[in-house]
Amino acid sequence: MKQAIVNAIVHTGDEVIENGAVIIENGTIISVHQEIPNDIEQINLGGNHLAAGFIDIQINGGEKYYFSQTPNEETIQDIYDASMKYGTTHVLPCLISSSRETILNGIEAVREYMQKHKNGVVGMHLEGPFLNPLRRGAHSIDQVRKPTNEELEEIIRKGKDVIKVITIAPECFTEEQLNMLIESGFTISIGHSTITHKEAQFYFSKGINLVTHLFNAMTQFGHREPGLVGAVFENEEVYAPVILDGAHCDYACRQK
Repeated sequence: MKQAIVNAIVHTGDEVIENGAVIIENGTIISVHQEIPNDIEQINLGGNHLAAGFIDIQINGGEKYYFSQTPNEETIQDIYDASMKYGTTHVLPCLISSSRETILNGIEAVREYMQKHKNGVVGMHLEGPFLNPLRRGAHSIDQVRKPTNEELEEIIRKGKDVIKVITIAPECFTEEQLNMLIESGFTISIGHSTITHKEAQFYFSKGINLVTHLFNAMTQFGHREPGLVGAVFENEEVYAPVILDGAHCDYACRQK
């Protein structure tokens, strides 16, 4: 069945269409234009704005609960509800460096939630615990640790189809462990790391193309050693989300 959302200010990502019309067929957008069709059902948006929903790949909590403290379905629902209020339609609840038991509980909670609710909770982000303690930031020193083959294998096995992103400090891994993680299918993000510019290029060459919260907990850009930040700027295929809140990153870093 076709429907048309009309009388909307449509933000396509490339342009803003005043009084735009969005044509939907069986739940899928098939076209966006200014011509208003007369032969299909219309939904009048009353001149309001219409844009694609945001995706948050690293959200630690909602309005009431913090996922690493209470890794259960109630917290996940709180995260989803709070996100929807601000136009974020898809989320990856993020669990920071925790005990093995807490990590496994978080994985199971997300799995059970996704089985019950077909909404915008599309998986989980595991940030740590395999980080460099020298760049641990807010992560507890008691939880940051080197990976063992046993724990890594368990996380990969139990996190299958749930963990979508895992943040690691790759210098803390053996070659065997890193290859194990690459082959797992998880998207690997580099973060909380002391790697140099040259080392970052090596890890990028292995297929890692994501860096967690640019500028935070990593080697910085310098004229003699460009660091991980410089390596990100040098590689167009590497993505690096920025937490632009004035604390994690100064507002001066925003793109004009």
